[in-house]
Amino acid sequence: MHLSENEGIERNTFVVTGGLGFVGSALCSELIRRGAHGVRTLDLRSTSPWSDHLKNIGVQFILGDVSCKKDVERSLRGADCVFHLASYGMSGKEMLQVGRVDEVNITGTCHILDACLEFGIKRLVYVSTYNVVFGGKEILNGNEALPYFPIDDHVDPYGRSKSIAEQLVLKSNGRPSKKKTGACLYTCAIRPAAIYGPGEERHLPRIVFLAKLGLLTFKTGEASVKTDWVYVDNLVIALILASMGLLDDIPGKEGHPIAAGQPYFISDGSPVNTFEFIRPLLRSLDYELPKASLDVHRALFLGQIFWAVYTILYPWLNRTWLPQPLILPAEVYKVGITHYFSFLKAKGELGYVPMVSPREGMAKTISYWQERKKRTLDGPTIYAWLFCVIGMTSLFSAAYLPDFGPVALIRSISLFFFRSMHAIRIVFLLATIAHVGEATYAWRLAKRVDPANSRGWFWQTFALGIFSLRFLLKRARK
Repeated sequence: MHLSENEGIERNTFVVTGGLGFVGSALCSELIRRGAHGVRTLDLRSTSPWSDHLKNIGVQFILGDVSCKKDVERSLRGADCVFHLASYGMSGKEMLQVGRVDEVNITGTCHILDACLEFGIKRLVYVSTYNVVFGGKEILNGNEALPYFPIDDHVDPYGRSKSIAEQLVLKSNGRPSKKKTGACLYTCAIRPAAIYGPGEERHLPRIVFLAKLGLLTFKTGEASVKTDWVYVDNLVIALILASMGLLDDIPGKEGHPIAAGQPYFISDGSPVNTFEFIRPLLRSLDYELPKASLDVHRALFLGQIFWAVYTILYPWLNRTWLPQPLILPAEVYKVGITHYFSFLKAKGELGYVPMVSPREGMAKTISYWQERKKRTLDGPTIYAWLFCVIGMTSLFSAAYLPDFGPVALIRSISLFFFRSMHAIRIVFLLATIAHVGEATYAWRLAKRVDPANSRGWFWQTFALGIFSLRFLLKRARK
């Protein structure tokens, strides 16, 4: 397919569901850059890290939910092309909210299809997932000829719901508009690999957070396991090319869009072990990649334990105080089983070629995370937190609380080391004075080297003492 870079974009109006997200915002920006007449986003959020930029370049925000038919109709009316990116349940706690997953991914997609047919919209590009064909069985250099993974065998509701939604989208290809104008709806599905880039919201933040706390304790699967990744700019290019592939007025191909009814795998084309992929990022942030390995069967067992525990905690899954599970069964398969795919079909039919290499993409990602780390409060692992908090609490209990519950045992252990109550109280007071002094020094130093987080440095150092202060001293030396 050889078209101009703005074919089907100029003088056209686009709707991007989930347009305030990481990929959606990049797509909106690129559509505006290429001369789109109008770009609208349908998103549950009213703000995001990219919303100010999108507002400044003229993107129209529509606050709404794809699972609400009225919201969908309000946003799609008058559009020429729709990019359906909105989804739910890809990772973490979201994966367990089965009702919401189906509501967004299946019901929401049905509303999109109905609105496209109702308003005579000709083009719908659906963002799918590798999981429609992958469910834990090894795939090497797979292609679009692979059958859908059996619906009942999916280990998570996300993969199952996305498979159902993709099939609905592709089966709707060629359906005539309800306006009876002779126009048809043309659809295609883009199946991206794991997405990365500056500002990515799902995979890398969770990995970095676990590494910072010292909870990234093991690698999953063999070192030979390989999976695909795709840089955000490469995915945006693929989405735009797919929209061009649905044009039905190309000379010589009138009424026969090349991408109509087709799925396409999209990646950087460089399969790599997940832990080797993230190694440069963690190293640049001074975090450790785990040395221990856990085979897939044991990791699956651990994932099933977390699934069971978080299922019990279902009513509180949306609460911010409940942390993300360490790992879930579907995530074990994603990092522990080889599955990568060829993008030759997208190259041959759409003209897709990755414009950003994995090396360039990771370099940009590393630069983003290094700047982000400079703006945030750094600190020790969770083990230092436990040591300091439990240690100071134990000293206080042994020194001043009456004998009840575990206090008697704590006091007995303390007396074994310090020999007298007088010594215990002196040690506690000296430790408290040291923490207060270190916290005061940290606050004054942070006023100079990290003023935005000076209060945070005070309280963290008050709790952790030198374990926190050494990170601030390291920042001051840079």
